[in-house]
Amino acid sequence: MVEWFVKAVPENPTSRRKLLISAGAGVAAVAVIGALWSNASSGSGEISVPAGTDTQLNSQISGTLFVQVVGAVAEPGVYEIPFDARVMDAVALAGGLSANADPASLNLARIVQDGEQIIVGAVGDPRSRSVAQSISDKVNINTATADDFDTLPRIGVTMAERIVAYRDTHGPFAAVESLLEVPGIGDLTLAGMRDKITL
Repeated sequence: MVEWFVKAVPENPTSRRKLLISAGAGVAAVAVIGALWSNASSGSGEISVPAGTDTQLNSQISGTLFVQVVGAVAEPGVYEIPFDARVMDAVALAGGLSANADPASLNLARIVQDGEQIIVGAVGDPRSRSVAQSISDKVNINTATADDFDTLPRIGVTMAERIVAYRDTHGPFAAVESLLEVPGIGDLTLAGMRDKITL
């Protein structure tokens, strides 16, 4: 055994150093492979995802949201649409307006929100007309001018211009509550105008 070791290890210092480095690298590689195999076998490398988050994760990754379209449309139901879609896109997925639909019963240009219910009213339905009238009397925060905002409680000229500037910079508001992101607008200000604004 000793004779074999003596013959196997070169007497040249440079060659001997190369042999030792190669041997050390081989041992390290075996150790790494063993550790990886152990983790895979024990399942410690698995990623745990909380139950009930699959739909949310898929929605976020795909950039889509879900809305329910009911009322005077050809095919009422729940539909998956792009996150920046408008009411008219959701209505189109539902087969479009039915023959007795009242287009004035809703704002077809409004950007939809995840989980909302879009109700398409019918012609001659007093409930549909009253809803449309109520909406038309409100200030649409995504289309209003500074003068429109200035008519709201607790909103002056300066704040009205600030809201418009914020919207121009960051894009349309996703919800009424998004106004809280505008510097100077707090819960009390929003509460004072909540029933006078819409999307």
